[in-house]
Amino acid sequence: MTTPSLLKKEVNNARAYVVFAHGAGADKDSEFIEQISIRLNQRAINVLCFNFYYMDKRLLDGKRYPPDRMPKLLSCFEQVLTQVTTELPIFLMGKSMGGRVAATIAGQVLKGVKGVICLGYPFHPQKQPQKLRLEPLQQTQLPVLVVQGDRDALGCRAEIADYQLSELCQINFLPDGDHDLKPRKKSGFSHQAHLDSAVDMIESFINEQR
Repeated sequence: MTTPSLLKKEVNNARAYVVFAHGAGADKDSEFIEQISIRLNQRAINVLCFNFYYMDKRLLDGKRYPPDRMPKLLSCFEQVLTQVTTELPIFLMGKSMGGRVAATIAGQVLKGVKGVICLGYPFHPQKQPQKLRLEPLQQTQLPVLVVQGDRDALGCRAEIADYQLSELCQINFLPDGDHDLKPRKKSGFSHQAHLDSAVDMIESFINEQR
C-alpha cells in the first residue's frame, strides 16, 4: 500500500494541529481546502492536508476512480495519523466525505486527538434522505463540530432537526449555505464571508477543547 500524499501548511507559534481530509470529488489542493487552510494558518493553527489513496491514483493516471470503501478510507486516514509528530492538540477535520471518515475514527479515543470538525457533513446521499449516515455522529467518543449550510442537499437544517445525535455533537448552520457552504447571491451573504464564519466556529471549538 502506498503512502498518502501529504501537504503541510504550518506557522510559527501554532496553538493546534488540524489533519484535513478532502471530499469525494476534490483533492487536497482544491480551492475550498486551500481557503480554509489559509484562514486557519492566520489563526495560528497548523494544517496537514492529504489525499486518500484513490485520489492519488486518479491524479496519477487521469482516470476518474470512485472513492474507496470506508475501511480503506479509514486505513488511509489512520496511516496519516501515524506520521503526525506534534505536542500540539490534534483535531481531525474533513470536507463532506472526509468529515464522515474523521467522525467514524472518533468512535475511539485517540492519543492527542481532542475533537473532530466536519464541514458539510453528508448526512445522506443527494436525493436519498432515507439512507442516513448518522452512526458516526451517534457513536463518537470525541467532541464533534459540524458546520453545515442551511440548504445542504446532503442534510439541510430542517432535516437535521429530527436526527438523534450524540450530545458530544454540536451543529452550527450558515444561512442559505449549500454543501460547499456557499450562499446564493440573492441571500445577501457571500461565500468568502461564510468561510470566515466557518473558521470562526472552528477556532472557537478548538479553543474550547484544547
